[in-house]
Amino acid sequence: MSLTYEICIDSTAGALAAERAGAHRVELCAALFEGGLTPTLGTVEATLAVVSSIRVHVIIRPRGGDFVYDEHEVAAMVRDVAAVRDAGAQGVVIGALTPAGEVDTEVAKRLIDAADGLSVTFHRAFDMTADPFAALETLAGLGIDRVLTSGQDSSALEGAPLIAELVERAGDRLVVMPGGGITPRNVSRVVEATGAGEIHFAALVDEPSPAVHRNPYPFMGGELRQPEYVRRVTSPALVTEVIAATRG
Repeated sequence: MSLTYEICIDSTAGALAAERAGAHRVELCAALFEGGLTPTLGTVEATLAVVSSIRVHVIIRPRGGDFVYDEHEVAAMVRDVAAVRDAGAQGVVIGALTPAGEVDTEVAKRLIDAADGLSVTFHRAFDMTADPFAALETLAGLGIDRVLTSGQDSSALEGAPLIAELVERAGDRLVVMPGGGITPRNVSRVVEATGAGEIHFAALVDEPSPAVHRNPYPFMGGELRQPEYVRRVTSPALVTEVIAATRG
């Protein structure tokens, strides 16, 4: 079976790396430390300007934390969907839940309407739903194209039994795409255990900052923070390694 590979990235350079390595699609985000937030419109436009063969889907998520949004956040997401659509993105990645852990159908409908025909993925908010099978039926009814999930577990490998059942139940109505903790060591097991036709993974490695002058005292985040002088970048070699692992 031919697989579709989607790479989670946070930069234009990441999109180019994924494209060079043979991926089919990227999920363009900001703030991967937060699980992925809406990137700036400038980043979206710059990325679309330089890639040629890879599809760019843009996450629409205004903040980290839960997926229960107020009216102002929803209004912002609707505007962001329209903005990335007008910029030329091929898809958007959305998600919204009710406090009870159900898919927020009203918010989802507004975002789908704003997408106006773009491919729509429901992100890992799905993993926080109270009933994944009910959520799957809701999303199928809404016309969502795919669902990204770790099988409501700590990784797609751990959640593979649930993912396999979701794949079977979804049939050809929508794609169930495993994501979360996928590496060259486990990707073949995830694919074999789930029967999925698409997979989602990040391929990040540490790269030293080019900054020569370094002040060790101030820092730009909270108490739990990443190093100021190390960057996390998408590695074409790691993308290639994961793809190669699925091909035996």
